[in-house]
Amino acid sequence: MRPPLSLRLAAVAFLTVGTSGCATLQQIAALRNVDFDLDRVSDLRLAGVDMRRIDSYDDLSLAEIARLTLAISREELPLDFRVHITGENPPENSVDARMVRMDWTLLLENRETVSGVFNDEVLFPAGQPNTFPISVSLDLLEFFDGGAKDLFELALSVAGAGGAPKNVALRATPVIDTPLGGIRYPSPITIVNREVGGR
Repeated sequence: MRPPLSLRLAAVAFLTVGTSGCATLQQIAALRNVDFDLDRVSDLRLAGVDMRRIDSYDDLSLAEIARLTLAISREELPLDFRVHITGENPPENSVDARMVRMDWTLLLENRETVSGVFNDEVLFPAGQPNTFPISVSLDLLEFFDGGAKDLFELALSVAGAGGAPKNVALRATPVIDTPLGGIRYPSPITIVNREVGGR
């Protein structure tokens, strides 16, 4: 005798949930195995001064020095840049890792600065590194003291272009796309932790 239709539907539903749950666990495990690293810092601007062509304080024009000095006198020194992060899903993983959101906090010299949300979807196929940018904006004067030259050297170090080495870290909480919907990582992870600058 065949079981009632309701029991057969329940069995199908149970198997579907069980399969989805298994896939979810696989995707969570895949993201746990993704190796994140700092690729580079780019597009750095300090109080509107483009830092891409500058290797030292002496490279600044008089107008640029005046701009930095004026910004400090107004008690604001905006620093804008992009942190490029590479994630690599090991080739032995059986599933791709798909990140749909990431809450992050930037740390400079082990000091928490600004936080933000990365909302773009990033796919990490097994064995294929993928790099994505995070835009960062902060006021250096909120977190560090010093004159125009000292703070300029700090910004230069963040860009990896010189000055004394600085520790840059990114504390993040990814959200994973799964068959059951987005699942937030259970606790923050430090996905970038490296000294930059000092060349």
